[in-house]
Amino acid sequence: MSEELYSKIADEFAVKHGSVSGQMFGKPCLKVNKKTYAAFYQNEMVFKLGQQEVNLLKEKYIGSVNWDPSGKSRAMKDWLQVPCEYKEDWIEFAKKALEFVEKNSKD
Repeated sequence: MSEELYSKIADEFAVKHGSVSGQMFGKPCLKVNKKTYAAFYQNEMVFKLGQQEVNLLKEKYIGSVNWDPSGKSRAMKDWLQVPCEYKEDWIEFAKKALEFVEKNSKD
């Protein structure tokens, strides 16, 4: 079910925001202007939101963690991995992540 939701978000964001699907660390991801803003990992979604926002959201979304795609205790401070139990909020997270990446792109 969560993979289907990821695909639905990917399709919607492709149409509405011009994002494209790709790979990041071998995981399916969503990109805009060649910058990744969301990914699908271990049946959960991951969003690039910035360290401050991630720290705030971890308190609200219990079980959410900084994303560690390598599994070697090298979590990425700007990325939040959100469990499937919060999937009703994934689309909002994707919007916030897209805005974050567009705002913080150096291009």
